[in-house]
Amino acid sequence: MPFAADSSANCKSACLNNCSCNAYVYNSTGCSLWFGDLLNIQQLDNGGDELYIRVASSEVSSSKKESIRRPVTVGAIAGTLALLGLVLVGIWIWGKRGSVEISNAVEGSLVAFTYRDLKIASKCFSEILGSGAFGSVFKGVLPDSTLIAVKKLQGITQGEKQFRAEVSTIGTIQHVNLVRLRGFCCEGNKRLLVYDYMENRSLNSHLLRKDDSKVALDWKTRYNIALGTARGLAYLHEECRDCIIHCDIKPENILLDVNFVPKVADFGLAKLLGREFSRVLTTMRGTRGYLAPEWISGVAITAKADVYSYGMMLFEIISGRRNSQKFEDGKTEYFPTWAATKVAEGADVLSILDNQLEGNADTEELTRTFRAACWCIQDDEVHRPTMGQVVQILEGFLEARPPPIPRSLQLIMEGEETYISS
Repeated sequence: MPFAADSSANCKSACLNNCSCNAYVYNSTGCSLWFGDLLNIQQLDNGGDELYIRVASSEVSSSKKESIRRPVTVGAIAGTLALLGLVLVGIWIWGKRGSVEISNAVEGSLVAFTYRDLKIASKCFSEILGSGAFGSVFKGVLPDSTLIAVKKLQGITQGEKQFRAEVSTIGTIQHVNLVRLRGFCCEGNKRLLVYDYMENRSLNSHLLRKDDSKVALDWKTRYNIALGTARGLAYLHEECRDCIIHCDIKPENILLDVNFVPKVADFGLAKLLGREFSRVLTTMRGTRGYLAPEWISGVAITAKADVYSYGMMLFEIISGRRNSQKFEDGKTEYFPTWAATKVAEGADVLSILDNQLEGNADTEELTRTFRAACWCIQDDEVHRPTMGQVVQILEGFLEARPPPIPRSLQLIMEGEETYISS
């Protein structure tokens, strides 16, 4: 609507002083004010006139602030990204200098560590976890705080290409009752393997407790360890593409995780050592320990050699001590012989159980375990069950009749120990 005003300033003032005014135009014809919706601006007589629209002061200040905020925000983002880039570069440089560098993977499963990597992770191999026929094992920590066990192999004469091939094969073997191989190191004559760390160490450390603070393993835990170990060996013997014979089954090579789940360690290492394995045998305790009679007789070694060793270990799980024990008077007690004789004479199977358990065991499970042990240590490997059958016996799906006392045990009872110690 037209309004009397003699200047653009007065026209603007007239609109601002009326709260219903939404816009104004001042031109040669005078001052025009708009009220309500701006639907009739086409009524302007002259084209090209400037239309002034009234807006809230908050919108004007917000617009100004936004125009200022945009360059400030862009600058802040750019600065943050630059700082983040510097931090990432710093972390990368630190990692290259003082932590384990994750290098080439073998078949997508194993990590090839440098010797320097493992030396740093293990603090110069300062904390030893154990040692055996194949080498010593040390505790280590990766940069992400993952605990590892680093085994420094001894007696490896294979070239790098063959070693990598053998290690690659071991790395593809995965089972809940086998220790997982994480990686390896192959530099010059240095050969190392990197495994998952087992919180509860070896079965041996619990059966022969040097630390009085450790509580004796209850029967259920022992039974589950025996069953889990049998499953792991059955997998190696019967489910892998090529049968893998462990050759060194004993409590030291059965590791326990945080939940006491058993993991067979050092599988596949006999093949890595190749011809050097005969030298390794001299470090073992002989037939009275875990070696099957065929090791001495020169017969070809089969998976049944592991079955024999496993059976000997079962006796130690039952008794909670070494099979062979010397007393102060010089006499030696051989537990498998004593236990087999006692049960054959009709004694309660609980009488052969570790005294520390005070008879707290499932009699049926104990009987199955004892019979499985006796069948596993038969002199003739033909009479020994497979590890798959051992699993079925322990699970109760395959009934094991009372076993005969092996001839080797009878010789011990008769005092004819030449056969055993030769």
